[in-house]
Amino acid sequence: MLLPKKVKHRKWQRGKSHGTESRATELHFGSFGLKSLGTIWITSRQLEAARRAILRFFKKGGKMWIRIFPDKPVTTKGNEVPLGGGKGGVDHYVFPIRPGRIIFEIDGLPEEAARQALKIAGDKLPIKTKFIKKNEIVA
Repeated sequence: MLLPKKVKHRKWQRGKSHGTESRATELHFGSFGLKSLGTIWITSRQLEAARRAILRFFKKGGKMWIRIFPDKPVTTKGNEVPLGGGKGGVDHYVFPIRPGRIIFEIDGLPEEAARQALKIAGDKLPIKTKFIKKNEIVA
């Protein structure tokens, strides 16, 4: 699973996640990609499940880029802990995703196989996603 080696602050505040994404909205590395259509926190476990689903389609070719990294810590308090006593310990890490963000990019597969791989990966994520491909510029 993806975890940060070191964070500047151990515990973060939740914050708000509204609006559309302004960064990582276009394909830069691969020919095909998976774009988010909603707002949610994606955990490192969900990202790992989607990554493994994509890798099953790579027999001996293809390359994959993960365009997000879960570095936001989420804390939980234990069961039967009374009120007070401070914030709980870090439980897992998430990436707050907004509409328009590219999650995965792949290259080296035919379009039909890439579409199928990214569809299965999108089913592993708790968000609606869309298959996109790089625009070919005809001179």
